[in-house]
Amino acid sequence: MPTPNDLVSFSSTYFPTEVPGYLNTSLLAPNCTDWPTLPMTTLIPSVFSIISAFGTVANALAVCVLSHGGASRRTVANTFMLNLCVSDLLFLLSLPLWAAYYAQSYNWTFGRLACKICGALLSLNLYASIFFITCMSMDRYLAIVHPLRSQSARYPRRAWFACILVWVLACVSTAPTLAVRDTHHVKELNVKACVLLYPHHQWFLALAWMKIILAFLLPLIVISSCYCAIGRHLLGGMRGIRQPSNSLSQERCNKSQRTPTPYLNPTSSGGQPLDGRGLERVLWTVAAVVLAFFICWFPFHCVTLLRVLRGEGWVGGCWVDWTINTLTPLTLCLGFSNSAINPVLYCFLGRHFRGHLGGLCKHLCACLESRREENSQKRGSFSTRLSSFSRKLSDLKDLAIVEPSGLT
Repeated sequence: MPTPNDLVSFSSTYFPTEVPGYLNTSLLAPNCTDWPTLPMTTLIPSVFSIISAFGTVANALAVCVLSHGGASRRTVANTFMLNLCVSDLLFLLSLPLWAAYYAQSYNWTFGRLACKICGALLSLNLYASIFFITCMSMDRYLAIVHPLRSQSARYPRRAWFACILVWVLACVSTAPTLAVRDTHHVKELNVKACVLLYPHHQWFLALAWMKIILAFLLPLIVISSCYCAIGRHLLGGMRGIRQPSNSLSQERCNKSQRTPTPYLNPTSSGGQPLDGRGLERVLWTVAAVVLAFFICWFPFHCVTLLRVLRGEGWVGGCWVDWTINTLTPLTLCLGFSNSAINPVLYCFLGRHFRGHLGGLCKHLCACLESRREENSQKRGSFSTRLSSFSRKLSDLKDLAIVEPSGLT
């Protein structure tokens, strides 16, 4: 049985390090030195910084708008959105540390506790964000395809209960990663790296398959099924409205010339009928959500699967080693970008959200302007009082000069 020191060796096929902290630089055999290399210590920190800056601002604005809404804004969809943004925001706040880690050539200078916390936030977001997206997809399916039957079940309290279950499941899925995440001195690079130290090869296989199945395949199946059903429902509603029956076609056509026919079947997430533009917007949003999820995470999980196959000795060669070494950090950047894209897809594309964001900005500007005027008035009042006090002091001096001559 190999020892932990053996498992952390770069030449080990166990791939004991996990990204960030993917340091298997000697996977390339001597005959693979002609393969091109990328400046990871410059490229990755730059990409991480952009994702962190944009994603933090976007998710912070989304959290502010969703948390400051009134009772009418406390819907099931907004509950899932709020928790999704909080999950993304927690991870994005730790991303600058990973950027510094890459910039310092894989040298972790923030301590063992920060290594474990940042690693836990990475894994927690990997599971929690995808679970919340899955919940939102199921909620949209119920709201659009079965608006009446699901009305009694779609309550904010039940949504909060579902969110608690998601957080618990994400924490349970993160626990094994937290247990094996630690700092380790790498002699080959003379750095202290923040890596995953697997006690056994089976740990690597179990965690890798858990990520692929639980954090990608199952959510992808659920999300795709929900949005395929939504697409069929909306397109079916369009055909039903645009192709009336023969017996009533003339009468309905005459009525349609006087009164526009509303879309009764397709409904929004709030249960309201959709007009033509609203229907088209929902369909585009559906396509964008599925594509964003697939494009952001599919490459990373493909590379993870390739690592599993290489660890088992089923594949090998320079192209495999180069792909794992080079594409693992890059595909992880692509996956991280999903945290910055989520608030754009789920919040900023909605008219209601933009309206509430504009109202919040106007309220904030009004508060700042009111405070500025209040401070200006206070400064003016203070200046007036100071001037009055100066005049009184001058009068007292004149009185002190006049009074002695009157007494003599």
